[in-house]
Amino acid sequence: MADPILSLRNIDKNFGGIEVLRDVSFEVASGSRHALIGPNGAGKTTLFNVISGVYTPDGGSIQLQGKDLAGVPSRHRIGLGMARSFQNIRLMPHLSVIENVMLGQHARPGLLRLLRPVGMMPSAHERSEALELLHTFGLDPHRGQVVGNLPYGVRKKIEVVRALMSNPKLLLLDEPAAGLNASETATLRDFLIDVSSRGISLLVVEHDMPFVNALCDHVTVMNFGERIFDGPASSVRQSKAVLEAYLGGETGDSNAA
Repeated sequence: MADPILSLRNIDKNFGGIEVLRDVSFEVASGSRHALIGPNGAGKTTLFNVISGVYTPDGGSIQLQGKDLAGVPSRHRIGLGMARSFQNIRLMPHLSVIENVMLGQHARPGLLRLLRPVGMMPSAHERSEALELLHTFGLDPHRGQVVGNLPYGVRKKIEVVRALMSNPKLLLLDEPAAGLNASETATLRDFLIDVSSRGISLLVVEHDMPFVNALCDHVTVMNFGERIFDGPASSVRQSKAVLEAYLGGETGDSNAA
């Protein structure tokens, strides 16, 4: 196993006395495509929010590339190499594709970037960098189009590209295939494999198990706030604990996470 880019040790999280996460530990290997799955209410989203800094854990530790993230706010984790996309697209629908992608540059650390939204114009270098990234992932034909006029599947890809503008080493993807049809899902899968091939590790929360099986090489399964499986994607079907968590349902069912 490659050195981990992300390490979770004994994570606990409570809300109003209710234990939502309990002693959760796993690692994301550098360069891997790692899925986090489980039945509804298993604690996946809460854990994702703990990793990205939205919530503070009540116990345990998180390390990103060996750095302890205790006390590091969400916005500063971006500068350490972590970026996130959301289940619900958070693009600016009235702006063009290139403008949306360039917004991702504001997430990078540095005082000058903090001043940029006040009214400073982007540099030619920054625009060129955004155009190059759009070209790399085959989105440059859309660069001048208004995002709100584009198909949903294309907007999903644009959101990922915007996240890549912060130069992450680890990309957190929250149900990236949600709302996509079969063709769009297959296109997104190939797109994310391309992203991964460029040295970016992926941690994916997803309900679509065929999508997970086609994309990810490692799977962590949650149930009732606990980790019940952590291993190769090819082995998850053989786990009795996973099968029981899904009430005996086939793990290949697209609704089984």
